[in-house]
Amino acid sequence: MRRRLPGDAPPSAAAGPGTGHASSASAPSEAGLAQLSAAIAAGEDLGPFVRRAFACGRHEPLVASLRAAARDREAEIEELCRAHFHDFIRAVDDLRSLLADADALKGSLSASHSALLSSAAPLLASLESFLAARSLAGNLSSALASSRRCVRLLALAARANAHLQAGNQGLYLALRAVDAIDRDLASGPEPLPLPTLRRMLLSVVPAVRAHAEREISREFSDWMVSIRAASRHLGQVAIGRSAASRQRQEELRSKHRPLECITLDDDGVGDLDDFAAAAATADAADGAAAASFDLTPLYRAMHIHQTLALGERFKKYYLENRKLQLTSDFDVIAATPFLESHQMFFSQIAGFFIVEDRVFRTGGGLTSRPDVDTLWDAAVGKMVSVMEDNFSRMQTANHLLLITDYAALLAATMRRYGYPVGMLLEVLAKHRDKYHDLLLADCRRQVAEALAADKFDQMLMRKEYEYSMNVLAFGIQNSDITPAFPYVAPFSCTVPDICRIVRSFIEDSVSFMAHGGGGDTYAAVKKYLGRILSEVVDASIQKLVDSGSGLSVSQAMQVAANMSVMERACEFFTRHAAQLCGVPLRAVERGRRDFPLRRSCDAAEALLLRLLCSKADEFMRQSDCVNWIADNPPPGGNEYANEVIIYLETLTSTAQQILPLPVLRRVLVAVLAHSSERIVELFLNDSVKRFNANAVTGIDTDLKMFEAFAESMLSLFVDSDQESVKNEMKAALVEARQLVNLLMSNSPENFLNPVIREKSYNKLDYKKVAIISEKFRDASESYFSTFGTRGARQNPKKKSLDTLIKRLREAS
Repeated sequence: MRRRLPGDAPPSAAAGPGTGHASSASAPSEAGLAQLSAAIAAGEDLGPFVRRAFACGRHEPLVASLRAAARDREAEIEELCRAHFHDFIRAVDDLRSLLADADALKGSLSASHSALLSSAAPLLASLESFLAARSLAGNLSSALASSRRCVRLLALAARANAHLQAGNQGLYLALRAVDAIDRDLASGPEPLPLPTLRRMLLSVVPAVRAHAEREISREFSDWMVSIRAASRHLGQVAIGRSAASRQRQEELRSKHRPLECITLDDDGVGDLDDFAAAAATADAADGAAAASFDLTPLYRAMHIHQTLALGERFKKYYLENRKLQLTSDFDVIAATPFLESHQMFFSQIAGFFIVEDRVFRTGGGLTSRPDVDTLWDAAVGKMVSVMEDNFSRMQTANHLLLITDYAALLAATMRRYGYPVGMLLEVLAKHRDKYHDLLLADCRRQVAEALAADKFDQMLMRKEYEYSMNVLAFGIQNSDITPAFPYVAPFSCTVPDICRIVRSFIEDSVSFMAHGGGGDTYAAVKKYLGRILSEVVDASIQKLVDSGSGLSVSQAMQVAANMSVMERACEFFTRHAAQLCGVPLRAVERGRRDFPLRRSCDAAEALLLRLLCSKADEFMRQSDCVNWIADNPPPGGNEYANEVIIYLETLTSTAQQILPLPVLRRVLVAVLAHSSERIVELFLNDSVKRFNANAVTGIDTDLKMFEAFAESMLSLFVDSDQESVKNEMKAALVEARQLVNLLMSNSPENFLNPVIREKSYNKLDYKKVAIISEKFRDASESYFSTFGTRGARQNPKKKSLDTLIKRLREAS
């Protein structure tokens, strides 16, 4: 029988006719009921149906539909109940059978509980006694632990006080002690039981830290002052070691070792990384520098500040103070001239950055590479600015070299510590031309003074050391055999003086180029060597020669002799420059150039020739006493020829001692050629109206004397081509000889024959021959002698000469 659900209408009312639920207006439609039943069966949410019904105001049909759905499910429920009813009855029977067993178990448990309570009573009494004893023991242990804690804190405080009494060396240990106290007070399991002790310790900890900060800051400040004073000495020692290293390199070069084989294997010389170890073998100055180079106060200050958790602040403080010190170091040059203060200026900066390099590599992060690079860039910028400003105002090469040399040593020193020095070397190279211009100006003044002071006499050397200092030192000796002393050199004192000036110039140039000039040292030095030889030495000697300066023949000869010696000296200059630059001499031999003093050499030789020719002209002026219409030819030639020959013989005996044979050869040929020209000019002189055969014979005798002199000079040139020298000597007198031969010829008209003229008279000029032939008359052809010989036969020579004169007139 189905159980009625609450709210259900009686069956009779639900199905009876005439009720309001059965009316068509309120009864749910079959479609809506089916839709609602499907939704309930599917377990869908009925909320939309309810909201829609109430929204439309038709909730009563919805309620009716829900009730109809419930009635439809009642039959299913009743079927399900009938299916499980018998199972429920069986379950109830099983529960009733278990009830008796449960009652038996309950009684057993009650008995066991009673027995347990009776046996546990003594144990509970013992447990209560144990708990009381353990509580007492805990209280005692806590009291002992508190006592030990207080004792440990007091011991730490006593230890901190003892370390503070030891000075700054104990600051770190004192801070560690107070840090332990602070950690115990802050992280202890419970507050310190003695409030007075706790208050005392809480006040001691910050006081000790503040004291440590004050003391270490004071020590750091003192160190900053001392390291600044020590930096200058430190820089001087480092730069001095670089100078010593460079000196060793130069000594190796002087032993002809190739430049590329010279390596700096003494790393400890410039490297002050382990300064104290280096000082063990250094001199007293190095030891003093090492003693002042103590970074312990700095590291202690850094460690203390890190312990106080002030490490970053200390790093900034250190960097700022070092920047201020560097800036103040720049002011070293403000009070004194740069020439006097440059060493102190560079040494201060070098020492500053040697310290910074050590601090960077051993300071545990106190400074960083960017920080050091920033300081170095500022220092380089300042040094560049100062050097450029002072270099632009310097007018002395030695001053510029002094500063450049020290700056180059500074660059070499700092390069070993890894600092870039390119900008410093660029400044030195930039002023290379100015330095050499100043150096050339000094050399020009020195050369001019040397030339002005020289009397151009052969230099006398009384001792061997003088010979070594003035001859061997410049490779200008004629032989490897040491001469006997006193020794008269073939040159004057100007030669060694100029050699010393040029050698000093080369050494200064090499020093500048090798240590600060940059680029190819030898190429640059060779270029400037060419400048001093051409612009200074050559120009000064040429100026002396061109001005004349009242030089005598012997002095002019000495100048010419000096030039031949200077040619050998120029080879020495080239070799010396190559040796200083480390260039093999075989490369120098391949690149040898022409004699750079060629212009002054030619000018000196030309001056000598002018003076000699002028002297010869003085003797030639004695030709006024020549009897051009003499009745008899002079038996020993004319007086002027004898004077010229005697002078040339005397000159040759002196010249062959100092002049090179090629120069002497050219001089003799030129003088003979000039004499030949002057003899021809004698015939052309307007003062000579006419001359006769006796005068021609006298001139022929003069020419034979000149030719004999030329023949005697051939013995001087045994090492030369004798035939060539003979031809040159002969060619020098050829014009005068051909003229005399023509005048003495029985057939002078042969001059008109081209073949004969080319063979025997090729040096004679038509016009000169015409003028001279007009003046040539024999004594028998005087104005009055023609009356006595009117009917005689005409002289064939006279006829030939008349024909020559006539034909020459027609040709002109």
